Amino acid sequence: MKIKTLPYLFVCLLTIVILSSGCNKSGSDASLATINTYPVIGAVTATSAQAYAYATSAGGGTISAVGICWSATNQAPTINDSKVSRAVDTVNFALSLTGLSPNTTYYVRGYATNQAGTAYGNTVTFKTNTSTFVLTATVSTFTGTGTPGYVDGLSAVAQLSYPLAMCADSQGNIYVADFYNNVIRKVTPAGVTSTYAGNGTLGYVDGPAATAEFNTPQGITIDAQGNLYVTDMGNSLIRKISSAGIVSTIAGRGYTGYADGTGTAAVFNVPSGIAVDGSGNLYVADRGNNVIRMITPAGVVTTLAGITTAGQIDGTGTAAEFNAPVGITYDSKNSILYVADLNNNAIRSVTPAGVVNTVIGSNLISSIIGAPWGICVDASGNVYATDINGRVLELSTSHILYSLAGTSGTAGFVNGTNASALFNSPRGICVNSSGALYVSEYSNHAIRKIVLTTTP
Repeated sequence: MKIKTLPYLFVCLLTIVILSSGCNKSGSDASLATINTYPVIGAVTATSAQAYAYATSAGGGTISAVGICWSATNQAPTINDSKVSRAVDTVNFALSLTGLSPNTTYYVRGYATNQAGTAYGNTVTFKTNTSTFVLTATVSTFTGTGTPGYVDGLSAVAQLSYPLAMCADSQGNIYVADFYNNVIRKVTPAGVTSTYAGNGTLGYVDGPAATAEFNTPQGITIDAQGNLYVTDMGNSLIRKISSAGIVSTIAGRGYTGYADGTGTAAVFNVPSGIAVDGSGNLYVADRGNNVIRMITPAGVVTTLAGITTAGQIDGTGTAAEFNAPVGITYDSKNSILYVADLNNNAIRSVTPAGVVNTVIGSNLISSIIGAPWGICVDASGNVYATDINGRVLELSTSHILYSLAGTSGTAGFVNGTNASALFNSPRGICVNSSGALYVSEYSNHAIRKIVLTTTP
């Protein structure tokens, strides 16, 4: 199922067409509108849920009604089944479904009505929770004191300075791009923090990890052999830290721009997230260029998807558009990339062939995802993302969107469960082999740990 999300300007123009009474046509002249249902359901409980849809065409007429319809028995629900509508003031909308039955499968479609009749989107299927289901996200402080600094040691005394991306190795160690300290930190499962690479001086030096220099490292990932890869944002470089502790440069010239090529012939512009697949190919969210780059093990850099123009268009290769892609992760189970598309308030997917789809989100309904920054995926294919407005989110393999912890728009440094826990600009996120989540907090200068438990 392919979702096509329109550029912001076109959506605005479409909204004008939809709302304009001057565009009325007779029923015989108008065609049906076109509407799509997002393949994600949010805020699922035993008796309610939230569904999302968007119109892509008014069909040559004027849309007079939009909404969501659903049924537990009709696999192609219509407005004759249960429905909820909203004012025709936007083409992108979210609506709550209420009065549902626990532990029941439902079929959902968006709809739009104009002079020609009612058009329906694709059908999305989901199941409500049981009446006893509880998802608990328990948040604790893993390391960091809440004060910026550069101190190694136990979690109670260790200090970081504006930490960003993280990754985990097979032993449960966490590696952190410590942004303002210009180093890569390592945190053991016991919470002991040390400096893994970099000497704390802003610069550009390859060589042994202890004497190497970085310039505001932002993204980090690890391969199966234990090699780390870092987006050295301030240097506009992609660096490698071998498992033997040697730092080298893989790609980039040391200045900003946009060019494909091999090694130092390639140029990046604010390289941010980075991911690696099982074949050793690297993928970089080149934020300043609004593209996704691919780097082969031989150091050949190409553009996998996107163009330098900012927008939100699904498509293949250069037909797709992003707006400040910042986080990226590789789902080895399904051989797909997920991208946190920051300024589009969206999660996008990219296939190995460069086919881009919007999983969920739009800058017109920004409250759903918020401002996604970090993104990771577990061994089962569940996707986790941070919203820098204060939340940690999960998109399950069943396409259910959960707000796991934190509250959007409320900053703090509070441990606890679910919405009672508070974050301050959560950025990086990773998951270890046991399923525990780790979240870096840019403004709390700390790493938080989240343990998920469920009651059937």
